[in-house]
Amino acid sequence: MNSRHAWMGLQRLAATIAAGALLAACSKPAVTVEPVRAVKLLTVGTQDSTSTLEYAAEVKPRVESRLSFRVGGKLTQRPVALGQHVTAGQLLAQIDPQDLRLGLDAAQAQVQAARTNRDLAASDAKRYAELKAQNFISGAELERRDAVLKAAQAQLDLALAQASAQGNQAVYARLQADVAGVVTAVLAEPGQVLAAGTPVLQVAQDGARDVVFAVPEDKVAQILVGSEVLVKSWSSGRSVKGRVREVAASADPVTRTFGVKVAMGAQDDLPLGSTVTVRPASVQHSGVPVIKLPTSALFQQGQNSAVWVLDAASMTVKAQPVQIATADGNDVVVASGLQPGMQVVVAGVHVLAAGQKVSIYKENKPVALTSIAQTATESVAPEAPQTPAAAASAAAK
Repeated sequence: MNSRHAWMGLQRLAATIAAGALLAACSKPAVTVEPVRAVKLLTVGTQDSTSTLEYAAEVKPRVESRLSFRVGGKLTQRPVALGQHVTAGQLLAQIDPQDLRLGLDAAQAQVQAARTNRDLAASDAKRYAELKAQNFISGAELERRDAVLKAAQAQLDLALAQASAQGNQAVYARLQADVAGVVTAVLAEPGQVLAAGTPVLQVAQDGARDVVFAVPEDKVAQILVGSEVLVKSWSSGRSVKGRVREVAASADPVTRTFGVKVAMGAQDDLPLGSTVTVRPASVQHSGVPVIKLPTSALFQQGQNSAVWVLDAASMTVKAQPVQIATADGNDVVVASGLQPGMQVVVAGVHVLAAGQKVSIYKENKPVALTSIAQTATESVAPEAPQTPAAAASAAAK
């Protein structure tokens, strides 16, 4: 009997589950309501744009020379070091002068030999001239003696010139500074055997300095020789003014930029090699009315940029493609796509959809809780305990 009742109970349970499943299959799915999102809006308007272009630059000497020996030899000493200031005529380096001195001695010996031959030829010419005056010799013989004298004189002149050149070679063994300046590079060390013309030192001449920077091809036409440039030191923040001295006639083959040199005054002694920023006055523009938007208002729509524009009548948003001209800090300059007076969403643009209902976000102002807290404190603060004298007085009353 119990098994029969159990079987009937199972049948009733199965029927109940089947009926519930049938009802669930026939019911309609619940409709998801799109939430109304609060958005921040910005009313589009025009404002004056200031275009400021800055370029990184480096301070360099106006004249910087690589110094070398005019003759070859072994470098024996280099008494100056990198960064040292040198004066005109100061010894910078020296090569072994021994071979040059031997060459000078040989040249002087040749001068002595040539002078002896010239003196002998002169004595012969004088004697033959006396003999010719007495008709003891012919005129042809006298002419030959004169020719020998002239050849001996030419040999002497040649020997003197060679000795002078060899003397200069001996002087060239000492490398001296032509002008005052600073050693900016050391290119050879003592012990090296150098050929003539091998650079040994690089010296930056004292005096006016240049600020050198590079500009792209689309801006080089605006950089005019003589135009003013504001130069600002990166390390100290000091600002000085200079003028464009030179603009490269051709682009750099690697960077495809044009080099520009700005002349600084002698009193503007910015450190050599220091980093500065320059602002050419000829490429700065201001007063142009433009439409600016914060970058948070933009989103990508296919291959283009777009913004959400509010339809105030239906309180919905629609996508509006825009064209960006340039960036200005955290803002972008809109070239086309917007008109003054439009309301643009500037926050939360990536969670919106076309035609979505929105509301205008209003910031909650902080409630002044000071007075409320003070009132609450006063209402719950316990009374101060009375002194025995005060209690007795109160009881007497």
